[in-house]
Amino acid sequence: MNTKIEFSVLMSVYYKEKRENLKQCFESIYEKQTLKPNEIILIEDGQLTEELYEEIEIQKIKLKEILRTIKIEENSGLGNALKIGVLNCKYDWIARMDTDDIAYPERFLKQVTFLENNPQVDVLGSFMTEFSGEISNKICVKDAPLDRIEKFIKYRSPINHPSAFLRKSKVLEAGNYEEKFIIEDYYLWIRMFSIGAKFTNIPEELIYFRVDDNTFKRRGGWKDVKAEWILQEKCLELGITNRIEFWENIILKTIVKMSPNFIRKFIYLNFLRKSESKK
Repeated sequence: MNTKIEFSVLMSVYYKEKRENLKQCFESIYEKQTLKPNEIILIEDGQLTEELYEEIEIQKIKLKEILRTIKIEENSGLGNALKIGVLNCKYDWIARMDTDDIAYPERFLKQVTFLENNPQVDVLGSFMTEFSGEISNKICVKDAPLDRIEKFIKYRSPINHPSAFLRKSKVLEAGNYEEKFIIEDYYLWIRMFSIGAKFTNIPEELIYFRVDDNTFKRRGGWKDVKAEWILQEKCLELGITNRIEFWENIILKTIVKMSPNFIRKFIYLNFLRKSESKK
């Protein structure tokens, strides 16, 4: 494929990941991609299981110099792992990927082509197919805004993080990732937005995003409420929201995050997603 943009893929893995998921992820971002990445950076966030180490060694043999691994001695969280990863990426464009997700075969080609045709964009995402177990078991579609980002970002993250293509220089200008429980992506987006970064999304599903009941459990509880408060204070400080919008977000999101898991799951699937039956 003749493209001008060279790019890195950035991933982080920790001990709870399943070997089969990691294997599928690697296959999807290289073997099955119509446009191959120039490098893959894998952050080993803390001590991993023997099965994961074995799979990583197999991938090193397959990918040779394309794959570089960076070890962090103790698990430090996704935000810190990605911060280190960004600093180690060779190229100015970085494609994010989670190690339990699967990329559509034309993901990189479609995103790189879009970026070449729209050089003003600094962060590019896409829609995602949420699935459980096998990719044939589609649950819903998580879309994302195509315009009016300045309105959307007040209330929700404008980019599906696992689908993101990031301009490294703009990420560093905004201060890079920070370790913020659950919200390291949204916390980066608001800081990038405040310095003039341009965001948009491709209105196509380019990522299979794995979900289960734990996905919704992780989006609740006091720890998540505390993280949300930190995020909303930053939005207010940067002038993204006003005082009324600040309290609207705090009240509504606290109610959702402190609701029982089955209610939170119902809200996410019925009000924040497009279900397969509604498509």
